[in-house]
Amino acid sequence: MRTVFHTAMSTPAVVIDNGTGYTKMGYAGNWEPSHIIPTAVATSTKKTAGAYVGGLEDLDYYIGDEAYDPQIMHTHTPHNPISHGQIANWDLMEKIWHQSFYQYLHCDPEHHNVVLTEPPMNDPTNREYTAEIMFETFNVPGLHIAVQAVLALIASWSSKKAKSHSLTGTVIDSGDGVTHIIPVSDGYVIGSCIKHIPIAGRDITDFVYNIMKDREVNIPASEAKRIARETKENTTYCCQDMLKEFKKYDNDPASNMLEYEGEAVDGQKKTKFKYSVGYERFLAPEIFFNPSIYSTQAPASLPDLVDEVICQCPLDTRRNLYSNIVLSGGSTLYKNFGKRLQKDVKGLVDTRMKDMVDRSGGSIQPKPLDVSVLTHDLQRYAVWFGGSMLANMPAFPQSLTTRAQYDECGPSIMRRLSVVEM
Repeated sequence: MRTVFHTAMSTPAVVIDNGTGYTKMGYAGNWEPSHIIPTAVATSTKKTAGAYVGGLEDLDYYIGDEAYDPQIMHTHTPHNPISHGQIANWDLMEKIWHQSFYQYLHCDPEHHNVVLTEPPMNDPTNREYTAEIMFETFNVPGLHIAVQAVLALIASWSSKKAKSHSLTGTVIDSGDGVTHIIPVSDGYVIGSCIKHIPIAGRDITDFVYNIMKDREVNIPASEAKRIARETKENTTYCCQDMLKEFKKYDNDPASNMLEYEGEAVDGQKKTKFKYSVGYERFLAPEIFFNPSIYSTQAPASLPDLVDEVICQCPLDTRRNLYSNIVLSGGSTLYKNFGKRLQKDVKGLVDTRMKDMVDRSGGSIQPKPLDVSVLTHDLQRYAVWFGGSMLANMPAFPQSLTTRAQYDECGPSIMRRLSVVEM
């Protein structure tokens, strides 16, 4: 057992970040994941009696991009084993892990330590079940389950604006399914102050789809969702003032409306179509700052919630939480998103401090509060990259749960929270 663990320490750790929409996987020490696949498993829709022998039906599944292959849609149905960041189907999740190790990374998990990620305030029983699968099914020599927000903070050290290698900050993690605002102090999540917005990448895609559906009648129904997703990913940006942006488009539509040509394929038949992209270019990310344009039951805006989260945290942590707001996830990649968020949060803080000075008659002069939003080139894969950095730290071996420890204590050992010392 000891030999296996030391062998694993001489090989790079496997880092797997399972998100609601996509799974990122690769080896520690790399800057980007080796593979990014949809977190989806397609299973057979019809199992005819006698069609499978010896339990081979368990092998009749497809994962990742293959799960959405049009050629199998009539025989298989895609499922998402993760819903809003939480594992909902453990059998399907085990299939994804199996294929991640053997098909994509081409490694034997018995010879590699493994870093997995978990959402904030994950149920301890989920950690136990994850460890049970990793140690008893895949026989991994060592396992570390890291909180996604902490890994995002570690990844932010690559930013040019990062002042120090701090594990204190406010993480805004916005992926495909949900947006979390998570305060972290010295590597520990302040769980009672976490908030989330039910708006993320999937909702923005639907928002763009609904705008274009009414206007762009030339787009075939079969291509509408794809066009909406590509529009969101390739043409959108974050404006600083929505009303001014509307006026700019109204005054000069020719310069701001983009014209595109697409092609729909139906069997052997190919049909070309044209469409334009307009107001949705700036309205898509605007729903983070003005949710009322997306839903009649609108939640509070992202800047308001960030300010509220930090104000609920212990007093001695607030300055550091304001000065280190970290963005993570694909839905924070819009151009100028960080600048807009910093401007709005700074506006809320300055207004509150000005009111305090006015109410005191000028007798109170508080120290100016620094509000800083960190952006960096690895935001899309921030959680995975943070795991890659963590597994290369000198203190990483001490944070691992080894197979020997698991055999001695059982799954309950995963209720221990491991924070890597720097």
